[in-house]
Amino acid sequence: MSEKVLIVGLGLIGGSLAMNVSEKEGYTVIGVDQDEEALNMALAQGVIHQASTEFEAVVKEADICVLATPISTTIRYLNILQKMDLEKPLLVTDVSSVKNRVLEAANKWEHPMLSFVGGHPMAGSHKQGYTAAKPHLFENAIYVLTPSVHASNQEADRLKELFSETGARFLTFTTEEHDEMTAVISHFPHLIASSLVHQAREWQETHPYIEHLAAGGFKDITRIASSNPSLWQDIFFQNRELLMTMLDDWIKEMEEIRDYLSEQDAEKTLEYLVEAKRYRDGLPTKERGAIPAFYDLYVDIHDKPGAIYQVIGQLAAAEISIKNIEILEIREGITGVLRISFASSEDQMKSKDLLGRNSFEVMVQQ
Repeated sequence: MSEKVLIVGLGLIGGSLAMNVSEKEGYTVIGVDQDEEALNMALAQGVIHQASTEFEAVVKEADICVLATPISTTIRYLNILQKMDLEKPLLVTDVSSVKNRVLEAANKWEHPMLSFVGGHPMAGSHKQGYTAAKPHLFENAIYVLTPSVHASNQEADRLKELFSETGARFLTFTTEEHDEMTAVISHFPHLIASSLVHQAREWQETHPYIEHLAAGGFKDITRIASSNPSLWQDIFFQNRELLMTMLDDWIKEMEEIRDYLSEQDAEKTLEYLVEAKRYRDGLPTKERGAIPAFYDLYVDIHDKPGAIYQVIGQLAAAEISIKNIEILEIREGITGVLRISFASSEDQMKSKDLLGRNSFEVMVQQ
């Protein structure tokens, strides 16, 4: 007998999960979204088997409900479910990157038909909507589960089976563990990236050419600031207590660095930079974390007709998909650098080997 899986929100995450679940036998996927164009596209592609714009009209049919919605919307749905007259058990999960208030709402449930296991697939993109969804989005990514007081290991195992096609690695944490770790390596870095962009924008009033200089490494370290502002506003406010604590810590640390510079303490400044490099260089290189990874390849090219085509043509012939391409530097008569971004480290290394065998100068930057 087929289980019915309701996926609410067919954006990047919900759409990508639907693409994986629809590949499994024994599941019927129902999609709910206010965007009828996304629903029709998902239906036409066979990603969902049934579509609706009304949550309450179809949730009673479901055996599993995936809330792939903003955090505040997810909490609203949890409160709606508590008041509904359900005729069969319903396992509910979400994809929120902050779990405290979500689990708080789910733990208050007294409904005998409801169980909740929080979920957070730690993968994403800076693109939005169903058109950005990809079945391979979660490959090798960490998928955190945070069971509520109403859930058992059996419910968590059901979700692992449901999402087994994603290729994700499942870990189970408490709500507190999850929120503290994601605040450190995802939410707070986004805040800092946005602040760096604001600083550059303000300095541009003094130096109008600064936006051209910012087209290189600055764009790399602030790339996450281009993500959906409304989504991140929601995340910041849901996790604001932790973020305020981290801001206090950050300010204190910046004051220490300021003292090193003010006192011209070269030894402590070097030690600070060395420790940062040591920790950063020791991070796992083959794992995907909470911030979307970029798998870049740098290729030297010459200023002559067809130079870029020679590179891209070989990748196309090998059926390697390119996520982004950018000319970092090329001036008349000299060698330039082409940066090519890929969706996975496998495509990155395959391209490196292919181009290297064909006499191109290539480099991978970790």
